[in-house]
Amino acid sequence: MLEKIKYYYKKFKEQINYIVFGLFTTIVNYLVYLGLTRLLNTEVILATIIAWILAVLFAYITNKKFVFESNSFNFAQITKEIVSFFSLRIVSGIFEVVCMYIFVSVLQFNDIVIKLIINIAVIILNYIFSKLIVFRKISGKQ
Repeated sequence: MLEKIKYYYKKFKEQINYIVFGLFTTIVNYLVYLGLTRLLNTEVILATIIAWILAVLFAYITNKKFVFESNSFNFAQITKEIVSFFSLRIVSGIFEVVCMYIFVSVLQFNDIVIKLIINIAVIILNYIFSKLIVFRKISGKQ
């Protein structure tokens, strides 16, 4: 049984790690959001933006190191990764803020439920962006 688990982990390591760290990123996002809205009474959109920024910083570090195993510390490579990572996260961040505005501020849906649904869509979108653009391996090299 343990051998099967090891086999499947090795086969799907990137996807499994992305899901795990995606969940951690979502937890960071949620905790910051809840802390700001529930404890500090911060407006929904501002809290969403702040939570997003901190979650993206966490996501870059964990994606680089543990998911896509980008071990390049070459300044040009890191600059390219950071610029593309944050640029694409801005796209998904705008998507999140617009959805929160529409569904929470305008339509008055429950913010926690909507944030969860939006985060699932954002995680999928960000995996595609990271895999195909940010940490793309060219000819088996990083």
